Amino acid sequence: MNDTVKEEIKARLPVEEVIGRYLELKRAGRNLKALSPFTNEKTPSFMVSPERNVWHDYSSGKGGDIFSFVMEVEGLGFMDALKMCAGWAGVNLDLYNSASDRELAAKTKRLGEILELSTKYYQHALLQKKSVLDYAIYKRGLNKQSLQDFRIGYAPNNGDALCQFLRSRGFSEQEMDDAGLLNRRKTDLFRERLMIPLSDQNGKIIGYTARILDDKIKDAPKYLNSPETLLYHKSRHIFGLAQAKKSIIASGFAVLVEGNMDVISSHQGGVPEAVATAGTAMTPEHLKGLARFTKDLRLAYDGDAAGLKATERAIVLASGLGIHLRVIADYGAKDPDELIQQDPKLWQAAVEQPKPAMEWLMDEYAKRFDIESGAGKREYADAMVQIINLVPDELEREAYRQNLAAKLQVASDILAKKAAALAKPVRLKQVKVAKTDIKTPNSVENLLALLAWLEESNLALYKKLKSAEILDEYQEILYTKHNELVLRAESRYSGWSEERLQQEMRMLTSNIKEEDLRQQRAELQSAIEVAEAEGDAESLDLLLAEMNKLNNRKE
Repeated sequence: MNDTVKEEIKARLPVEEVIGRYLELKRAGRNLKALSPFTNEKTPSFMVSPERNVWHDYSSGKGGDIFSFVMEVEGLGFMDALKMCAGWAGVNLDLYNSASDRELAAKTKRLGEILELSTKYYQHALLQKKSVLDYAIYKRGLNKQSLQDFRIGYAPNNGDALCQFLRSRGFSEQEMDDAGLLNRRKTDLFRERLMIPLSDQNGKIIGYTARILDDKIKDAPKYLNSPETLLYHKSRHIFGLAQAKKSIIASGFAVLVEGNMDVISSHQGGVPEAVATAGTAMTPEHLKGLARFTKDLRLAYDGDAAGLKATERAIVLASGLGIHLRVIADYGAKDPDELIQQDPKLWQAAVEQPKPAMEWLMDEYAKRFDIESGAGKREYADAMVQIINLVPDELEREAYRQNLAAKLQVASDILAKKAAALAKPVRLKQVKVAKTDIKTPNSVENLLALLAWLEESNLALYKKLKSAEILDEYQEILYTKHNELVLRAESRYSGWSEERLQQEMRMLTSNIKEEDLRQQRAELQSAIEVAEAEGDAESLDLLLAEMNKLNNRKE
């Protein structure tokens, strides 16, 4: 196996997540620290760098990446450590045999190259088009530094200008399509738009969001985003993180705004900690990505109905991840971009005075109900209690109920009874769930093959291992494909030691559990997107609560 599989696992599995399975980590500036697992020290000298994704133990002189750590603490060789980390990360190693590994690595590299070259093309096109450059500077308020830092460009109003350019550089139509650059007619997807590149946290281009230049055009979306590709996944992408992560680590907090332009304006306006989940609702993956750098997240959402719902969802998701969520409220403008145009210092001051998210939510709902009247107080209590019910941590729920009781000047046990009465079971049939076929068959097939083979060749070990969890739904396959499975296992496991077979059984069983959890998460995420699109607030809240339960389960 080449470096592709290692990098894929490391991209999905932060170093602090792996080490946090074994050690209690505490924040130490930009890094995390813990007592060394290799010496009997009393003062922590074991350091973890989330930014660089590495660790170093000063007491023993050891250090490295996630694989070297697992090798050290588990006493494993590299391949066994790789398998263990792959199981945690949800990476199927069977897809990374030498042939497919090389093919995937080459494809990933080519997509990165084509997007990097396209970005340079768009940047050059912006400099050549004075009217668009003036639009970016004078109408959108972007300065030279922002244009450089965010690599902003321009897509010409020409059917296949980019296609022709990329073709001249040796890229095929299929590669352009795989990179998300073509429309259905196989010509340029982006035309006559301001191009804002999307990058991963290391600054590598993975896609684009493109803003229309003429707002008077009604039959075109204001923003056009890249489709999902091998590189770009909207449920995980955090816009501006590459530019913001150093400031986030230094200041200890992140600011989450609604749009890409808000991010850029915020960086210009002296708040370089700003990021966005632009174009999609917040997901657990977004929050986990930010939690690698800080647990202090400040939301700058609008105070309208959409902003309220977004904040409700964020509170529920953040609670399950231990994130301290606060809201930048009442800053006297439609959005951060508008406030910064007035005076950047006003935005800086607002960021320094965030309000606890649930407290903000209580105040916002109080504006919508007449809490001086009995009926208004009941409606207000019903609305808030249902939100509090979705918070997964019991102590946190109780603290919120007590705050609500104090605000309403009622006994907290009254709200506890109301919470029990309003609690509802989650019914996924309320929304249409798009089934997502993400489960790979190899772990299941290899486990069944191993069991079938051991039943014939090593009955004692078979009886010992059959106690491992094997789902009932696979028993029929084990029976009907017995001979085929035995042949598969003979070619794969012949000559393996008993210890190695036991390790394989544990890994396969773990993979199946994790694949089942990922399948459930994918289906729930699909249902969440459907409910959000249909404006089904009740189902959305229930689905988010169910997602939290899944995220809190140990994989």
